[in-house]
Amino acid sequence: MSDICGAVTGAYMVLGLKYGNVTAEDQQNKAKTYEKVIEYTNQFKARNGSVMCRDLLGYDISTPEGDKEAQDKGLFATICPKLVQDSTEILEEILAEK
Repeated sequence: MSDICGAVTGAYMVLGLKYGNVTAEDQQNKAKTYEKVIEYTNQFKARNGSVMCRDLLGYDISTPEGDKEAQDKGLFATICPKLVQDSTEILEEILAEK
């Protein structure tokens, strides 16, 4: 859909599962989750410049033309694996923090 990168979305889900609140009243864990998501996002942006797919690939893959260009240029095979690797490395660092 050309919005937030799938590797980033997956990392956000992991952070939510690890640090997220169990009840709506659990504001302490909710705040901790936001803190970790912001930390992750800042690190991902520092490595890649953005968390937005259209910025990372240089094409709006939500359009048939943009998707075709990205596919024709092999971007899903060349750029996306690095983004997944960066995402998992950052996530591992954050999850290892005490």
